[in-house]
Amino acid sequence: MSHPKLSDFSHAQRDRLAFIELRLWFVGEFQRQDLVSRFGIQSAAATRDMALYKELAPDNIDYDTRSKRYVLAPGFVPVFDYPAARVLTWLTQGFGDGEPAPLRSWVACETPSGITQPSLATLAAVTRAIHHKVALRIAYYSVSSGRSIREIVPFALIDTGLRWHVRAFDRKSQEFRDFVITRIETPEFLVSDIVQDHERSEQDIQWTRIVELELVPHPDRPYPEITLMDYGMTNGVLKLRTRAATAGYMLRKWSVDCSADHRLDGPEYRLWLKDHLTLYGVGNAMLAPGYSNAGSIQAGIAKAAGLQP
Repeated sequence: MSHPKLSDFSHAQRDRLAFIELRLWFVGEFQRQDLVSRFGIQSAAATRDMALYKELAPDNIDYDTRSKRYVLAPGFVPVFDYPAARVLTWLTQGFGDGEPAPLRSWVACETPSGITQPSLATLAAVTRAIHHKVALRIAYYSVSSGRSIREIVPFALIDTGLRWHVRAFDRKSQEFRDFVITRIETPEFLVSDIVQDHERSEQDIQWTRIVELELVPHPDRPYPEITLMDYGMTNGVLKLRTRAATAGYMLRKWSVDCSADHRLDGPEYRLWLKDHLTLYGVGNAMLAPGYSNAGSIQAGIAKAAGLQP
């Protein structure tokens, strides 16, 4: 814990104070009812907790009389030390919003750690922009074009299994794109800018399109019955529904052979995409192992012409 006075409080109190701080930092606002709902305490107790947090960090919190909410103050400095993985778990799954103390494991367990972790200050700016539906001006580093200044309208986080992205409308390219959070610097809120209708998530075709995938044991790998067991397949098939915007990431993470003729060789390819045509029109399909857009176009034409079953 980073604040020396935190040790004076009970664990339950520190959990509630940490929750207040997480809401302020990553959502940008906080209400007394949030504490009441999360911890099942009375309003009077929630009021005391909020007063205690203001005593610990008076420069972290302001009160907006117009919205009647507590909001993040310009001089915010976190009271707690948060591991990035813990914050991301809270943001995406709702767990771990108490004090960021080491968790006790009931059985011996090791989990491979991510080797890339976003800056919490950058992540907080992104999540507040998502929550408040405002645009950001950022410095962004691209592998193809280097550093550039962008204006983006973010609306969702994406975990690719390797790193964290934010899905956003990019005003420079006039397209919806994924931005790697670790490559973002100096995020600045554009609160006076009006987000246009075409910049909203509802207009992102790749985000709103749901792709139905059927995965089967790889035809060229031995012991398909083990694959059936490992993936809990029903009638020899694992059926999945995912957004087109995340399909390529998922198939790469699971090492699914997406070639039409299941040609990829290697023990990591235990799954095969039964119908590679389901990836036709998926923007990040090139990330799927073995997928060929040209082959899918030809197959699609042949299927439409009745030359394929």
